[in-house]
Amino acid sequence: MQFKAVFALASTAFFASASAKDARTFAVNHFYGNGALTMGRMDPIMDPGRPATHSHAIQGGSNFNLSMTDDALMDSNCTSSIVDADKSNYWTPSLYFQANNGSFLSVPMFYMNVYYFFEATDDEIKPFPTGLRMFVGNSSLRTPPPGGAANVLDTNQGPIQPIQFTCPRSNYDIPSYPEDSDGLHGVGIQDPNNAGAGAGFPHMNCDGYASPLRADIHFPSCYNPEVGLHDYKNNMVFPSSKGTTGGKANCPPGWIHVPHIFYEVYWNTPLFADMWTEGTGSQPFILSNGDRTGYSLHGDFISGWDEDVLQKIINNCDAQQSGIEKCADAGFLNDVSTSCNIPNLVPEQIDGVLDKLPGNNPPTGWGQDEPAAKQKIKRHIRGHARGRHV
Repeated sequence: MQFKAVFALASTAFFASASAKDARTFAVNHFYGNGALTMGRMDPIMDPGRPATHSHAIQGGSNFNLSMTDDALMDSNCTSSIVDADKSNYWTPSLYFQANNGSFLSVPMFYMNVYYFFEATDDEIKPFPTGLRMFVGNSSLRTPPPGGAANVLDTNQGPIQPIQFTCPRSNYDIPSYPEDSDGLHGVGIQDPNNAGAGAGFPHMNCDGYASPLRADIHFPSCYNPEVGLHDYKNNMVFPSSKGTTGGKANCPPGWIHVPHIFYEVYWNTPLFADMWTEGTGSQPFILSNGDRTGYSLHGDFISGWDEDVLQKIINNCDAQQSGIEKCADAGFLNDVSTSCNIPNLVPEQIDGVLDKLPGNNPPTGWGQDEPAAKQKIKRHIRGHARGRHV
């Protein structure tokens, strides 16, 4: 017993020294199988125990449900993550194309990646605690984000701006966003630092190789254990480089520095390229919550990691684009020729051609002033203030 105690202390000391970072390392979490784990009006963070207000695309552990205990995901029969030790769930709003006749056509999810960044920091980077719930974005937003179109992920550098769309294209001779766009009249605004990205939807087809329209979502990496796992409004903040050297980003005292995760969700928008005219200052895509602007893009996460495996990955893995599955410490890998899927737990039509969006969310944004739409968005905003997903 005494030997075991000494070994445990030595192991803890190793993890502590190894998990502080002088430079950022990262590895991409890849998924496999036939589409997402599931899609539908399900959101156990914002709408526990009832149908969510809008549909989502969900990846990860098969124990995903309308209500979930903190350790529920650990007993999943399978996970759509290649790394079996990751039974976490990752989800975002689904995407639709609004045709000229007003009908809605579901846009298939092409694929999803989740980057695990282990950023340069003086802190010890620790695994997510099992059952941690995170939410990022503003599902009520219909105007450009206060921080502008460029990503800001460090509280020392200005207002946080963690949400973008990326539009990979064969060339950018015509900008993805109109150069004079104010973001309020039919199309979003260009990231001044990145010709391929911006806030809100672009007005050009995204024709990059294997890279159609992409939703980009960064999550904060500082967890406050005093607030706890469930208070997604207050339990997470982005780190700060204030007072550090070399651009390191640290968490507030007493907070736990966890991995910085970043969602890339690709949507198969080229399927619709011949159904609209690009470059006219407007565009036809709409999020499942009825948002025509794209500003309300958001993401949710519940951790279901084997914490010992994730700690080893944090300490030792810098596989980068090759993927977490290439890490020596990743453990058992799932057979990518198979698939992990569960049914839509809110049975209704969500695919194909629809007369209305699932949940009957009216189109909103771009100055649309139909009374029903205005009343709906007001109800959504009130619901958001009470903690509902809108």
